[in-house]
Amino acid sequence: MLEHHIRQLCMTHEEFVQHAQDFAQDNREPGTLSLRHLQRLLSGQPLGALRPATARLLERLLGEPITTLLAPPKTVADNGENPASELRQLLNIARRVDRSVITLLHQQLDDIRQLDRQLGAIVVRDELNTKIRQVERLAAYSLAPGTREPLAALLSEMHTLAGWQALDLGDLPHSWQHYEHSRAAAAQSNSIPHESHAAAEQAFVLIDAGATRDAIDLLDGARRRADTAAPRILRAWLAAAHGEALAAHGDPTASLHAFDRAADLLPADTTDDRPYVALDPVHLARWRGHALARFGHPDAITVLTDALNRLDPSFVRAETALHVDLATALATNGDQDEARSHADHAAQLATQVGSARQRRRVTNLLAAVR
Repeated sequence: MLEHHIRQLCMTHEEFVQHAQDFAQDNREPGTLSLRHLQRLLSGQPLGALRPATARLLERLLGEPITTLLAPPKTVADNGENPASELRQLLNIARRVDRSVITLLHQQLDDIRQLDRQLGAIVVRDELNTKIRQVERLAAYSLAPGTREPLAALLSEMHTLAGWQALDLGDLPHSWQHYEHSRAAAAQSNSIPHESHAAAEQAFVLIDAGATRDAIDLLDGARRRADTAAPRILRAWLAAAHGEALAAHGDPTASLHAFDRAADLLPADTTDDRPYVALDPVHLARWRGHALARFGHPDAITVLTDALNRLDPSFVRAETALHVDLATALATNGDQDEARSHADHAAQLATQVGSARQRRRVTNLLAAVR
């Protein structure tokens, strides 16, 4: 039955082992599972008795008692089914996906985004990964282009959010993998905006890894593809992302020019376009302020303070980053006490939402200002 569950998840054995490891880490389960161990379990030849911690991990992960999971699969005579009938069932389920179902799935993703930005990735990561597997399964068995392509576009957006969550949790390898999946899904969707967005988000993994030149090159390509085929809001977002990469690379003049382009492109109406990006005048000011703080620019404190005062309070992770940037700008300006105040507040927020990325920034900053 364990093999049956893995097949139902549309995962390879390697992917299931990684899924189990992620689940154990997120839920503080001590159980472990290696690929070799899984293969022996599936073949009915385990290396001795199964450890209780591993049994508990599999039970929590799959929602079945371990005795059921390790039982041999039922025969065709037992359950009246065969692989062909199972395939027909999966195809029939996918065939029922229509515009209303896709709209509902987008709404569910938007709800996850809302929880993510208020409560942090650690709260909704499992829910998002479950939703990804659900949509992957629907897309894999969907035959109609009018259904398969929108599902692929949705899947691309889900993986970009999962990639950002992994980046925020400090897990760069998994973040990179999610963006690879996002780019592959975007290619299947035949949507240049989704392809450009996925590639651009992947550039932030490169920035965090210190590969800023590679990030700039990746963003250059994404912007060129999007120039004539993407909505203004996405092109503005891509220009701002380019500005951040240039700032990280230490090129203030080119960075500020990129932010000027983003401001010129930003439309009055920033809603209802896909793929989703969080960009409006406040977020753009926040982004520009981050670059100014990197440069030690004298306008950084004013720009960041204004952005903090106008920020939607539901964007807790963004608020955390703003406090870090303000602390950086204040420390550069010689105001150590105020810098420590913002850094301490950022540390509290980062702990609340489980942001390893912002905690790392705060730790480095506090070491410099204490």
